[in-house]
Amino acid sequence: MTGVFGDVADLYDDVRPDYPTALADLIHDYHGGTPDTVTEIGAGTGKGTAVLLRLGAPVTCVEPDPRMAARLTATFPQVHAVTSTFERWQPPTGGVPLLACALAWHWLDPATRNARAHDALTPGGTLAVFGHEYGYADPAQARAVDTTLRAIDPTATRRRADWFHHDITASDLFTDVRADTLHRDLPLSTDRYLRLLQTFGPYRQRTAEQQTRAATAMRTLVDDFGGTVVLRLRTTLVLARRPRTSRS
Repeated sequence: MTGVFGDVADLYDDVRPDYPTALADLIHDYHGGTPDTVTEIGAGTGKGTAVLLRLGAPVTCVEPDPRMAARLTATFPQVHAVTSTFERWQPPTGGVPLLACALAWHWLDPATRNARAHDALTPGGTLAVFGHEYGYADPAQARAVDTTLRAIDPTATRRRADWFHHDITASDLFTDVRADTLHRDLPLSTDRYLRLLQTFGPYRQRTAEQQTRAATAMRTLVDDFGGTVVLRLRTTLVLARRPRTSRS
């Protein structure tokens, strides 16, 4: 994930939707109170950090892109930022009581992410993974957006909304796995929507020509819908626990 978002760190921080504050209460209750510390993986500019700070514990943020980390610490100078990938990060001896990841689970090595998360936690520690799925309140808008983007890149795919719930459960490394889902609608003007589009990984990983075509096509599409698109955000929080007994 290093380098994908760093050159749009300020834009990312401005237009990416915040997370519902209710997530903090769900994490707190599941964990059984305030953890001694919180460690966040792939913290970005701090959209998830804002939720985790509400837990009232010291927060360490692991973020591989120094430009994203700089934006994060400018907003939240109280956090301890570590510039590293999850794969290179060394957890403290004995592990961490709460490990969190906000919309970055898919950037972690799929072959090792669950095992690394398990091993980074103290026995009985909490894993909290959360993120938005970006849908559309108007089915006609949803179909038009999908058709437009597929015309530009037919290879584009979407992960299922509950994919990381399935991923964590299927690892068979955690107990008491549960998922909570929150919904809200977010209306955006054409310009605001196009700015958001520029921060999505699939957009940023396309060629410059594809990015230009996508932006032009999406501006025409949203303008034709009256200059407003209404996102339907589905925010999923998956909570899991490292067993207190060691893996055999």
